[in-house]
Amino acid sequence: MTHAMLKGSNVPLDAMAVRAVLRWTPGADVPDVDASALLLAADGRVRSDEDFVFYNQPRHPSGLVRRLPKKRVGEALTDTIEADLAALDPSVDRVLVTASSDGASFGSVRDLRVLLYDAGPGGTEPLAVFDVRAETGEETAIICGELYRRADTWKFRAVGQGYPTGLVGLATEYGISVDEATEDASSGATAPAAPEPARPAFPAHAQTSAQPQTQQYPPPPAASPSYGYPQPAPPQYPPAQQPAYGYPQPASAQPSYGYPQPAAAAFAPDPNFVLPPMGPQFIRQ
Repeated sequence: MTHAMLKGSNVPLDAMAVRAVLRWTPGADVPDVDASALLLAADGRVRSDEDFVFYNQPRHPSGLVRRLPKKRVGEALTDTIEADLAALDPSVDRVLVTASSDGASFGSVRDLRVLLYDAGPGGTEPLAVFDVRAETGEETAIICGELYRRADTWKFRAVGQGYPTGLVGLATEYGISVDEATEDASSGATAPAAPEPARPAFPAHAQTSAQPQTQQYPPPPAASPSYGYPQPAPPQYPPAQQPAYGYPQPASAQPSYGYPQPAAAAFAPDPNFVLPPMGPQFIRQ
């Protein structure tokens, strides 16, 4: 039989190991919800920081209280705390089942409820159900319920007490030591970040790879102005040689190998010189 609980009501438990399941409907404007647990002594405070079971410490050193992975059930999300009540140390008087919201208050969380199951075999139907409602809408942490001792038995009470100071504020109230870094993160305070060094600006020509320069040989002639001036012919490499036939050779000319060289005239030709008749000569005797 499932007990539908109201705020402040309690129910006795026959099960010695239970699962407290937080369930809500996610959405684009709905913050994420995390389940956690605080193990309290008779004075209402934790015995040490190890008595805080949450997302960064999901298992108590004794292994008797633990946080299970989140699951999707239909259109809802769940986060679960499981406790082995019968094996807990006698110095543990209460186990608080709490919820915290990430990024917004519980005023934006829809259909939040806690369902208590028997963790033993066959515990498919919830033992108790409590619909958790934010009283002011500004709460960022809520004590959903508590498991507490009465003589040799355990009971569950529906609490529904909210805190606007988040999980850190709730935990410190029950004796958890919170370092300054965690407290600053929860309050939104951040240390000023060191300015990032400016990147050097590269000119456009430095962003392209340099191409090797090749020298043209022979070098092109310098351009001459083309207005009213005759243009010199471009030089030839090597310079053209003058023909050796019928022209005197310069003194510096090298001899042509295999050909007779023309002799220079020693004197002027005789004007009375007459060539003999050409052709074969037939003389009668």
